[in-house]
Amino acid sequence: MKFLRNTLDKVEPLFEKGGKFERLYPVYEAADTFLFTPGHRTKTGPHVRDGIDLKRMMIMVVIALIPCTLFGMWNVGFQHERATTDWALSPADANHLQCLIYGAFKFIPIYAVTIIVGGTLEAIFSLIRKHEINEGFLVTSLLFPLTLPPDIPLWQVALGIAFGVVVGKEIFGGTGMNILNPALTARIFLYFAYAPDISGDRVWVSGSGVAAGTEGAWIDGATGATPLGYFALNGADTAGMAAASTLNIGWMDAFMGWIPGSIGETSTAACLIGAAVLIFSKVGSWRVMLSCLVGMVSLTLLFNVLAPAGDGAAPHYLALGPEWHFVIGSFAFGSIFMATDPVSAAQTNTGRWIYGFMIGALTVLVRVLNPAYPAGIMLAIIFMNVFAPLIDHYVMKANIRRREVRLGLQ
Repeated sequence: MKFLRNTLDKVEPLFEKGGKFERLYPVYEAADTFLFTPGHRTKTGPHVRDGIDLKRMMIMVVIALIPCTLFGMWNVGFQHERATTDWALSPADANHLQCLIYGAFKFIPIYAVTIIVGGTLEAIFSLIRKHEINEGFLVTSLLFPLTLPPDIPLWQVALGIAFGVVVGKEIFGGTGMNILNPALTARIFLYFAYAPDISGDRVWVSGSGVAAGTEGAWIDGATGATPLGYFALNGADTAGMAAASTLNIGWMDAFMGWIPGSIGETSTAACLIGAAVLIFSKVGSWRVMLSCLVGMVSLTLLFNVLAPAGDGAAPHYLALGPEWHFVIGSFAFGSIFMATDPVSAAQTNTGRWIYGFMIGALTVLVRVLNPAYPAGIMLAIIFMNVFAPLIDHYVMKANIRRREVRLGLQ
Protein backbone atom coordinates (compact mmCIF):
# COMPACT_ATOMS: atom_id res chain seq x y z
CA MET A 1 0.00 0.00 0.00
CA LYS A 2 2.89 2.35 0.75
CA PHE A 3 4.31 1.75 -2.74
CA LEU A 4 0.92 2.55 -4.28
CA ARG A 5 0.59 5.69 -2.15
CA ASN A 6 4.06 6.88 -3.16
CA THR A 7 3.35 6.19 -6.82
CA LEU A 8 0.14 8.23 -6.74
CA ASP A 9 1.88 11.09 -4.95
CA LYS A 10 4.68 11.04 -7.52
CA VAL A 11 2.35 11.40 -10.53
CA GLU A 12 -0.03 13.85 -8.83
CA PRO A 13 1.82 17.00 -10.06
CA LEU A 14 1.16 15.89 -13.65
CA PHE A 15 -2.59 16.22 -13.01
CA GLU A 16 -2.58 19.39 -10.91
CA LYS A 17 -3.02 22.88 -12.32
CA GLY A 18 -0.29 23.57 -14.84
CA GLY A 19 0.59 19.90 -15.21
CA LYS A 20 0.74 17.97 -18.44
CA PHE A 21 -2.56 16.16 -17.76
CA GLU A 22 -4.37 18.97 -15.96
CA ARG A 23 -7.66 18.28 -17.76
CA LEU A 24 -7.64 14.69 -16.53
CA TYR A 25 -7.38 15.62 -12.85
CA PRO A 26 -10.92 14.28 -12.05
CA VAL A 27 -9.80 10.84 -13.29
CA TYR A 28 -6.72 10.88 -11.05
CA GLU A 29 -8.71 12.19 -8.09
CA ALA A 30 -11.34 9.47 -8.52
CA ALA A 31 -8.71 6.72 -8.47
CA ASP A 32 -6.90 8.28 -5.50
CA THR A 33 -9.96 8.73 -3.31
CA PHE A 34 -11.33 5.31 -4.27
CA LEU A 35 -8.13 3.60 -3.05
CA PHE A 36 -7.41 5.88 -0.09
CA THR A 37 -9.23 8.19 2.29
CA PRO A 38 -9.84 11.61 0.69
CA GLY A 39 -7.10 14.01 1.74
CA HIS A 40 -9.31 17.12 1.81
CA ARG A 41 -10.63 18.42 5.12
CA THR A 42 -11.76 21.70 6.57
CA LYS A 43 -8.94 23.92 7.85
CA THR A 44 -10.85 26.32 10.08
CA GLY A 45 -14.03 26.24 12.12
CA PRO A 46 -16.85 25.95 12.42
CA HIS A 47 -17.02 22.40 11.12
CA VAL A 48 -18.38 19.02 12.14
CA ARG A 49 -16.04 16.11 12.79
CA ASP A 50 -17.63 12.92 11.49
CA GLY A 51 -16.41 9.49 10.36
CA ILE A 52 -18.81 9.28 7.42
CA ASP A 53 -18.23 10.69 3.97
CA LEU A 54 -19.75 10.14 0.53
CA LYS A 55 -17.47 7.20 -0.25
CA ARG A 56 -18.24 5.37 2.98
CA MET A 57 -21.95 6.04 2.57
CA MET A 58 -22.00 4.61 -0.95
CA ILE A 59 -19.93 1.58 0.08
CA MET A 60 -22.42 0.81 2.88
CA VAL A 61 -25.26 0.78 0.35
CA VAL A 62 -23.24 -1.55 -1.89
CA ILE A 63 -22.65 -3.87 1.09
CA ALA A 64 -26.38 -3.81 1.86
CA LEU A 65 -27.09 -4.85 -1.75
CA ILE A 66 -24.79 -7.90 -1.63
CA PRO A 67 -27.50 -10.31 -0.32
CA CYS A 68 -29.89 -9.25 -3.11
CA THR A 69 -27.13 -9.56 -5.71
CA LEU A 70 -25.97 -13.03 -4.69
CA PHE A 71 -29.48 -14.36 -4.24
CA GLY A 72 -30.55 -12.78 -7.53
CA MET A 73 -27.79 -14.55 -9.44
CA TRP A 74 -28.70 -17.86 -7.79
CA ASN A 75 -32.41 -17.38 -8.53
CA VAL A 76 -31.72 -16.68 -12.21
CA GLY A 77 -29.97 -20.03 -12.44
CA PHE A 78 -32.70 -21.71 -10.39
CA GLN A 79 -35.48 -20.40 -12.64
CA HIS A 80 -33.48 -21.54 -15.68
CA GLU A 81 -33.09 -25.01 -14.17
CA ARG A 82 -36.80 -25.14 -13.45
CA ALA A 83 -37.72 -24.06 -16.98
CA THR A 84 -35.44 -26.57 -18.66
CA THR A 85 -36.02 -29.56 -16.37
CA ASP A 86 -38.99 -29.60 -14.00
CA TRP A 87 -41.20 -26.71 -12.88
CA ALA A 88 -41.89 -28.61 -9.65
CA LEU A 89 -38.18 -28.54 -8.74
CA SER A 90 -37.73 -27.34 -5.17
CA PRO A 91 -34.92 -24.99 -4.08
CA ALA A 92 -33.52 -27.71 -1.83
CA ASP A 93 -33.08 -30.08 -4.79
CA ALA A 94 -31.41 -27.53 -7.10
CA ASN A 95 -27.72 -27.61 -7.96
CA HIS A 96 -26.81 -24.45 -6.06
CA LEU A 97 -23.34 -23.94 -7.50
CA GLN A 98 -24.57 -24.49 -11.03
CA CYS A 99 -27.44 -22.06 -10.46
CA LEU A 100 -25.07 -19.41 -9.10
CA ILE A 101 -22.63 -19.79 -12.00
CA TYR A 102 -25.39 -19.60 -14.60
CA GLY A 103 -26.84 -16.51 -12.92
CA ALA A 104 -23.41 -14.89 -12.78
CA PHE A 105 -22.98 -15.39 -16.52
CA LYS A 106 -26.28 -13.54 -16.99
CA PHE A 107 -25.70 -10.78 -14.44
CA ILE A 108 -22.04 -9.88 -14.98
CA PRO A 109 -22.43 -8.73 -18.64
CA ILE A 110 -25.36 -6.51 -17.63
CA TYR A 111 -23.34 -5.07 -14.75
CA ALA A 112 -20.27 -4.57 -16.96
CA VAL A 113 -22.24 -2.68 -19.61
CA THR A 114 -23.76 -0.49 -16.90
CA ILE A 115 -20.33 0.31 -15.44
CA ILE A 116 -18.68 1.00 -18.80
CA VAL A 117 -21.42 3.15 -20.32
CA GLY A 118 -22.58 4.94 -17.17
CA GLY A 119 -19.08 5.40 -15.76
CA THR A 120 -17.82 6.82 -19.05
CA LEU A 121 -20.65 9.34 -19.18
CA GLU A 122 -20.02 10.36 -15.56
CA ALA A 123 -16.32 10.86 -16.34
CA ILE A 124 -17.08 12.91 -19.46
CA PHE A 125 -19.37 15.26 -17.55
CA SER A 126 -16.82 15.58 -14.74
CA LEU A 127 -14.03 16.45 -17.19
CA ILE A 128 -16.17 19.05 -18.95
CA ARG A 129 -17.27 20.66 -15.69
CA LYS A 130 -13.87 20.11 -14.01
CA HIS A 131 -15.62 18.42 -11.09
CA GLU A 132 -14.55 15.43 -9.05
CA ILE A 133 -15.89 12.03 -10.12
CA ASN A 134 -18.14 11.14 -7.20
CA GLU A 135 -18.74 7.68 -5.79
CA GLY A 136 -22.52 7.98 -6.20
CA PHE A 137 -22.43 5.98 -9.41
CA LEU A 138 -21.21 2.93 -7.46
CA VAL A 139 -24.72 2.52 -6.08
CA THR A 140 -26.53 3.42 -9.31
CA SER A 141 -24.43 0.93 -11.26
CA LEU A 142 -25.50 -1.91 -8.94
CA LEU A 143 -29.10 -0.88 -8.34
CA PHE A 144 -29.94 -0.60 -12.04
CA PRO A 145 -28.92 -4.15 -13.11
CA LEU A 146 -30.79 -5.62 -10.15
CA THR A 147 -34.03 -4.09 -11.43
CA LEU A 148 -33.72 -5.74 -14.85
CA PRO A 149 -34.76 -9.16 -16.14
CA PRO A 150 -31.82 -11.47 -16.86
CA ASP A 151 -32.57 -11.84 -20.57
CA ILE A 152 -32.69 -8.12 -21.43
CA PRO A 153 -30.63 -7.17 -24.52
CA LEU A 154 -27.36 -5.49 -23.58
CA TRP A 155 -27.95 -2.59 -25.97
CA GLN A 156 -31.07 -1.74 -23.96
CA VAL A 157 -29.00 -1.81 -20.78
CA ALA A 158 -26.58 0.69 -22.33
CA LEU A 159 -29.40 2.92 -23.55
CA GLY A 160 -31.20 2.81 -20.22
CA ILE A 161 -28.21 3.69 -18.04
CA ALA A 162 -27.22 6.46 -20.45
CA PHE A 163 -30.69 7.97 -20.09
CA GLY A 164 -30.63 7.59 -16.30
CA VAL A 165 -27.21 9.20 -15.87
CA VAL A 166 -27.72 12.07 -18.31
CA VAL A 167 -31.42 12.90 -17.88
CA GLY A 168 -31.85 11.63 -14.32
CA LYS A 169 -28.74 13.26 -12.83
CA GLU A 170 -26.22 15.15 -14.94
CA ILE A 171 -28.60 17.71 -16.44
CA PHE A 172 -29.44 18.75 -12.87
CA GLY A 173 -25.77 19.25 -11.98
CA GLY A 174 -24.53 15.79 -11.01
CA THR A 175 -24.33 13.91 -7.72
CA GLY A 176 -26.25 15.63 -4.96
CA MET A 177 -28.19 17.90 -7.32
CA ASN A 178 -30.57 15.42 -8.95
CA ILE A 179 -34.23 15.39 -7.97
CA LEU A 180 -34.83 11.94 -9.51
CA ASN A 181 -33.26 8.62 -8.61
CA PRO A 182 -30.94 7.88 -11.60
CA ALA A 183 -31.27 4.08 -11.44
CA LEU A 184 -35.05 4.33 -11.23
CA THR A 185 -35.14 6.87 -14.05
CA ALA A 186 -33.18 4.47 -16.25
CA ARG A 187 -35.49 1.58 -15.38
CA ILE A 188 -38.65 3.57 -16.04
CA PHE A 189 -37.31 4.70 -19.41
CA LEU A 190 -36.83 1.08 -20.45
CA TYR A 191 -40.19 0.10 -18.95
CA PHE A 192 -42.07 2.50 -21.18
CA ALA A 193 -39.80 2.28 -24.23
CA TYR A 194 -39.39 -1.52 -24.33
CA ALA A 195 -42.22 -2.85 -22.16
CA PRO A 196 -42.24 -6.50 -23.38
CA ASP A 197 -38.54 -6.95 -22.57
CA ILE A 198 -38.91 -5.45 -19.10
CA SER A 199 -42.26 -6.84 -17.93
CA GLY A 200 -41.54 -10.47 -18.79
CA ASP A 201 -44.67 -10.75 -20.92
CA ARG A 202 -42.83 -11.67 -24.12
CA VAL A 203 -44.05 -15.26 -24.45
CA TRP A 204 -42.71 -17.97 -26.77
CA VAL A 205 -45.36 -20.06 -28.53
CA SER A 206 -45.08 -23.15 -30.68
CA GLY A 207 -45.19 -22.59 -34.43
CA SER A 208 -47.04 -24.46 -37.16
CA GLY A 209 -45.69 -27.87 -38.06
CA VAL A 210 -44.58 -28.72 -34.51
CA ALA A 211 -45.55 -32.25 -33.60
CA ALA A 212 -48.21 -32.69 -30.96
CA GLY A 213 -46.75 -33.20 -27.52
CA THR A 214 -43.45 -31.50 -28.39
CA GLU A 215 -44.60 -27.89 -28.14
CA GLY A 216 -41.80 -25.74 -26.73
CA ALA A 217 -39.17 -28.43 -27.17
CA TRP A 218 -37.43 -26.35 -29.83
CA ILE A 219 -36.64 -23.47 -27.48
CA ASP A 220 -34.20 -23.19 -24.58
CA GLY A 221 -36.75 -21.78 -22.18
CA ALA A 222 -39.88 -19.70 -21.88
CA THR A 223 -40.76 -16.40 -20.27
CA GLY A 224 -44.06 -15.33 -18.83
CA ALA A 225 -45.73 -12.86 -16.54
CA THR A 226 -44.30 -12.63 -13.03
CA PRO A 227 -46.60 -13.49 -10.09
CA LEU A 228 -47.39 -9.79 -9.79
CA GLY A 229 -48.63 -9.61 -13.37
CA TYR A 230 -50.48 -12.88 -12.93
CA PHE A 231 -52.45 -11.53 -9.97
CA ALA A 232 -53.42 -8.47 -12.00
CA LEU A 233 -54.69 -10.54 -14.92
CA ASN A 234 -56.23 -13.55 -13.20
CA GLY A 235 -57.37 -12.30 -9.85
CA ALA A 236 -57.14 -13.74 -6.34
CA ASP A 237 -59.32 -14.43 -3.37
CA THR A 238 -58.95 -12.44 -0.17
CA ALA A 239 -55.90 -14.45 0.89
CA GLY A 240 -54.38 -14.41 -2.55
CA MET A 241 -54.02 -18.19 -2.52
CA ALA A 242 -56.17 -18.97 -5.55
CA ALA A 243 -53.82 -17.34 -8.01
CA ALA A 244 -50.78 -18.39 -6.03
CA SER A 245 -51.74 -22.04 -6.17
CA THR A 246 -52.23 -21.77 -9.92
CA LEU A 247 -48.66 -20.50 -10.16
CA ASN A 248 -47.52 -23.24 -7.79
CA ILE A 249 -46.12 -20.72 -5.29
CA GLY A 250 -46.92 -20.00 -1.69
CA TRP A 251 -46.42 -16.90 0.41
CA MET A 252 -43.13 -18.21 1.78
CA ASP A 253 -41.90 -18.87 -1.78
CA ALA A 254 -42.58 -15.23 -2.63
CA PHE A 255 -41.02 -14.02 0.63
CA MET A 256 -37.83 -16.02 0.12
CA GLY A 257 -37.72 -15.03 -3.54
CA TRP A 258 -37.53 -18.25 -5.56
CA ILE A 259 -40.09 -16.93 -8.04
CA PRO A 260 -39.71 -15.32 -11.51
CA GLY A 261 -38.89 -11.62 -11.58
CA SER A 262 -36.13 -9.07 -12.01
CA ILE A 263 -32.66 -10.18 -10.96
CA GLY A 264 -32.41 -8.64 -7.51
CA GLU A 265 -35.98 -7.78 -6.57
CA THR A 266 -37.65 -11.12 -5.89
CA SER A 267 -36.37 -11.89 -2.38
CA THR A 268 -38.01 -9.86 0.36
CA ALA A 269 -35.83 -11.72 2.89
CA ALA A 270 -32.62 -10.53 1.18
CA CYS A 271 -34.00 -6.99 1.02
CA LEU A 272 -34.71 -7.05 4.77
CA ILE A 273 -31.09 -8.04 5.46
CA GLY A 274 -30.04 -5.02 3.40
CA ALA A 275 -32.51 -2.86 5.34
CA ALA A 276 -30.89 -3.93 8.63
CA VAL A 277 -27.46 -2.91 7.31
CA LEU A 278 -28.73 0.49 6.14
CA ILE A 279 -30.58 1.21 9.39
CA PHE A 280 -27.74 0.04 11.64
CA SER A 281 -25.21 2.16 9.71
CA LYS A 282 -27.68 5.10 9.67
CA VAL A 283 -27.27 5.40 5.91
CA GLY A 284 -30.90 4.57 5.07
CA SER A 285 -33.88 6.24 6.72
CA TRP A 286 -35.99 3.81 8.76
CA ARG A 287 -38.76 6.42 8.73
CA VAL A 288 -39.09 6.18 4.95
CA MET A 289 -39.04 2.37 5.02
CA LEU A 290 -41.62 2.10 7.80
CA SER A 291 -43.91 4.77 6.38
CA CYS A 292 -43.85 3.03 2.97
CA LEU A 293 -45.07 -0.12 4.70
CA VAL A 294 -47.74 1.78 6.67
CA GLY A 295 -48.99 3.49 3.52
CA MET A 296 -49.18 0.21 1.62
CA VAL A 297 -50.99 -1.63 4.42
CA SER A 298 -53.44 1.24 5.02
CA LEU A 299 -54.64 1.55 1.43
CA THR A 300 -54.64 -2.22 0.90
CA LEU A 301 -56.95 -2.75 3.89
CA LEU A 302 -59.20 0.04 2.61
CA PHE A 303 -59.45 -1.63 -0.79
CA ASN A 304 -60.09 -5.01 0.87
CA VAL A 305 -63.11 -3.48 2.63
CA LEU A 306 -64.38 -1.92 -0.60
CA ALA A 307 -63.86 -5.07 -2.70
CA PRO A 308 -67.32 -6.23 -3.93
CA ALA A 309 -67.77 -9.94 -3.29
CA GLY A 310 -68.25 -12.01 -6.42
CA ASP A 311 -68.01 -9.07 -8.84
CA GLY A 312 -65.91 -10.32 -11.74
CA ALA A 313 -65.80 -6.83 -13.26
CA ALA A 314 -64.01 -5.37 -10.26
CA PRO A 315 -60.23 -4.92 -10.36
CA HIS A 316 -58.62 -8.19 -9.28
CA TYR A 317 -56.25 -6.55 -6.86
CA LEU A 318 -59.00 -5.17 -4.62
CA ALA A 319 -59.16 -8.39 -2.61
CA LEU A 320 -55.42 -8.98 -2.41
CA GLY A 321 -54.15 -8.74 1.17
CA PRO A 322 -51.22 -6.57 2.36
CA GLU A 323 -49.12 -9.65 3.10
CA TRP A 324 -49.09 -10.43 -0.64
CA HIS A 325 -48.47 -6.84 -1.73
CA PHE A 326 -45.43 -6.90 0.56
CA VAL A 327 -43.74 -9.93 -1.01
CA ILE A 328 -44.64 -9.75 -4.71
CA GLY A 329 -43.32 -7.27 -7.21
CA SER A 330 -40.48 -5.11 -6.00
CA PHE A 331 -42.15 -3.39 -3.04
CA ALA A 332 -39.47 -4.35 -0.52
CA PHE A 333 -36.59 -3.56 -2.89
CA GLY A 334 -38.06 -0.21 -3.89
CA SER A 335 -39.01 0.97 -0.40
CA ILE A 336 -35.64 -0.05 1.10
CA PHE A 337 -33.11 0.86 -1.60
CA MET A 338 -34.86 3.29 -3.97
CA ALA A 339 -37.17 5.36 -1.78
CA THR A 340 -34.41 6.00 0.78
CA ASP A 341 -32.05 7.66 -1.71
CA PRO A 342 -30.67 10.51 0.43
CA VAL A 343 -30.64 12.96 -2.49
CA SER A 344 -34.04 12.48 -4.12
CA ALA A 345 -36.01 11.65 -0.93
CA ALA A 346 -37.45 14.13 1.56
CA GLN A 347 -34.85 15.63 3.92
CA THR A 348 -36.91 16.51 7.00
CA ASN A 349 -38.07 13.82 9.44
CA THR A 350 -41.71 14.84 9.17
CA GLY A 351 -41.35 15.05 5.41
CA ARG A 352 -39.95 11.51 5.32
CA TRP A 353 -43.06 10.17 7.04
CA ILE A 354 -45.30 11.90 4.49
CA TYR A 355 -43.05 10.98 1.57
CA GLY A 356 -42.87 7.28 2.49
CA PHE A 357 -46.58 6.98 3.30
CA MET A 358 -47.52 8.42 -0.08
CA ILE A 359 -45.15 6.02 -1.88
CA GLY A 360 -46.75 3.02 -0.16
CA ALA A 361 -50.28 4.26 -0.85
CA LEU A 362 -49.58 5.20 -4.47
CA THR A 363 -47.98 1.81 -5.07
CA VAL A 364 -51.20 0.04 -4.16
CA LEU A 365 -53.29 2.59 -6.04
CA VAL A 366 -51.36 2.01 -9.27
CA ARG A 367 -51.40 -1.76 -8.85
CA VAL A 368 -55.13 -1.97 -8.19
CA LEU A 369 -56.54 0.59 -10.60
CA ASN A 370 -54.11 0.21 -13.50
CA PRO A 371 -53.20 -3.45 -14.19
CA ALA A 372 -51.14 -2.28 -17.20
CA TYR A 373 -48.48 -1.21 -14.66
CA PRO A 374 -48.75 -3.90 -11.97
CA ALA A 375 -45.46 -3.07 -10.26
CA GLY A 376 -46.56 0.36 -9.02
CA ILE A 377 -43.64 1.02 -6.66
CA MET A 378 -41.29 2.52 -9.25
CA LEU A 379 -43.90 4.93 -10.56
CA ALA A 380 -44.84 5.88 -7.00
CA ILE A 381 -41.23 6.61 -6.03
CA ILE A 382 -40.41 8.68 -9.11
CA PHE A 383 -43.65 10.64 -8.65
CA MET A 384 -42.83 11.39 -5.01
CA ASN A 385 -39.22 12.28 -5.94
CA VAL A 386 -40.71 15.23 -7.77
CA PHE A 387 -42.81 16.26 -4.77
CA ALA A 388 -40.16 15.68 -2.07
CA PRO A 389 -38.81 19.28 -2.21
CA LEU A 390 -42.35 20.63 -1.97
CA ILE A 391 -43.08 18.44 1.06
CA ASP A 392 -39.92 19.66 2.81
CA HIS A 393 -40.79 23.27 1.93
CA TYR A 394 -44.17 23.12 3.65
CA VAL A 395 -42.82 21.15 6.61
CA MET A 396 -40.21 23.88 7.20
CA LYS A 397 -42.81 26.63 6.73
CA ALA A 398 -44.99 24.95 9.35
CA ASN A 399 -42.03 24.74 11.75
CA ILE A 400 -41.22 28.42 11.23
CA ARG A 401 -44.86 29.37 11.78
CA ARG A 402 -45.01 27.43 15.08
CA ARG A 403 -41.84 29.16 16.30
CA GLU A 404 -43.21 32.57 15.37
CA VAL A 405 -46.42 31.85 17.28
CA ARG A 406 -44.44 30.62 20.29
CA LEU A 407 -42.30 33.80 20.25
CA GLY A 408 -45.31 36.05 19.78
CA LEU A 409 -44.26 37.23 16.35
CA GLN A 410 -47.64 36.47 14.79
